[in-house]
Amino acid sequence: MSAPPTAPRGGRSINLALASRGIAALKRAGIEAEVAELLIPMRGRMVHDPDGRQRFLPYGQRAHEEIYSVSRARLNALLYELAAERHGVEYRFDTQCVGVEPDGTPIVESAGARELLRADVVLAADGAGSEVRRALAANGALTAREELLDHGYKELTVAARDGEFVLEPNALHIWPRGGFMLIALPNPDRTFTATLFLPHTGSPSFASIGASQAAPFFRREFADAVPLLPALKDEYASHPIGHLGTVHCRPWSFGGRVLLVGDAAHAIVPFHGQGMNAAFEDCAALDELLGRHGTAGTYDWPAIFAEFENERAPNARAIAEMALENYREMRDDVRDPKFELRAALSFELERRFPGRFIPRYSMVMFHPEIPYAEAQRRGAIQARILAELSAAAESLDDVDLAHAAALVESSL
Repeated sequence: MSAPPTAPRGGRSINLALASRGIAALKRAGIEAEVAELLIPMRGRMVHDPDGRQRFLPYGQRAHEEIYSVSRARLNALLYELAAERHGVEYRFDTQCVGVEPDGTPIVESAGARELLRADVVLAADGAGSEVRRALAANGALTAREELLDHGYKELTVAARDGEFVLEPNALHIWPRGGFMLIALPNPDRTFTATLFLPHTGSPSFASIGASQAAPFFRREFADAVPLLPALKDEYASHPIGHLGTVHCRPWSFGGRVLLVGDAAHAIVPFHGQGMNAAFEDCAALDELLGRHGTAGTYDWPAIFAEFENERAPNARAIAEMALENYREMRDDVRDPKFELRAALSFELERRFPGRFIPRYSMVMFHPEIPYAEAQRRGAIQARILAELSAAAESLDDVDLAHAAALVESSL
C-alpha cells in the first residue's frame, strides 16, 4: 500500500460514480454525511452529437434519481481518516503484498525487506490486480481469469474557464461515435476529467493514433470538445493507456481464513459506474453476515465466507455482464432515435405500473433493494417488451398502451 492519495495521477481516473448501492453502504457505516460534501450530482447523460447538438437524457424521472461524481483521491483520503480516527485502523504505507504462503499467510515487502503478515483472518481488498488472488491461483487454491477488453482508455482534462465549469456540471457528458467514445465527468475544482475510450488496434485505435495524430482526430470526431482541451497534445502524449477488464474467480476464499472482496474477487469494466458501488455493497453484505455468525472473537469465518460468496457471486456476474452491455449502449445505442423512444416508453410504463415496471438502469442505480441478478433478469423481460412496443412506433403517441398493459401484466 502506498501513502494516502493527495493528488490525481494521469491515467488513473480521478472520478468515481457513486449511486444508491454505495450510498446505502455508507449510511450503514454512518459516514454518508461526510462523503456527501465531496459529491457533484449528475442527473443524466448529455449526449454530444457530431454536428455539435447536445441532447440531455435523464437517468430517472424522480428528484432523487441521480448519481454522483466524486474525486477518487479525496474520497480515499476521507475513508482513510475516518477508519483511523473512529475505528482505530492502522495502516502500513509503502508496504506491498508480494505473494501468499501455501497456508494463505500474506507475504509483504517494505523498503526491500520481506515478512509474513500474521493474522487470524485476511480480507484481501487489493484490487483488480490482486496479488493475493494471483498467488492463491498459482498455488492451485482457486481458479481465476482476467478477461481484458480489446479497448483501452486515456485521460485528458477539460479546463475551467474563469474558475467556472465550461460544460453543464450536473451531467455525465458523452461523445458517442460508434465503436469508440469520449466522456467527461465534473470535478470540484470546476474542471472535468475527460476519458477517451478506443480499441487497442485497428482504425481508429490507440495503435493508429499517435501523439501527432491526436489533434486532427479530435477535430474530426469531437470538434466541440477541442476548445475545451487546452492540454490535449501534451496529455495525449504523456498520459498512459489504461487497460480494462473483468475478473472471474472461484472460489473467493481459502482455508477459512482468506477472503477476496471487491475488485480482487470480481473487478468489472467501468461503464455502468458500479465497480465502487458493488465493492461497498460487499462490505455491507459482509457486515450483515458478521452479525449473523457470532461476535467479535468468535466468528464462524468458514460459514461467513461461504454464505458471502453464495450471495454475492451471482450478483457480481450479473453486473459484470451489464457493465459490458452498457459500453455498447453509451458508445452506440444512444445515437439511435429508437433509444430515446424506448427510454421515454420505459418511463411511461414505470409511471403506469409503479413497482412492477422499473427501467433496468434505474434498478441498478437507484434500487439497492433489488439485487443485480434480479435487475438483469427483469431487465431482459422488459427489453423484449420495449422492443415489441417500439418496433413500429416513431413516437410515444404511436405506442399501443393497451397492448403494453397486457404485456406487463402477463410478463412481470
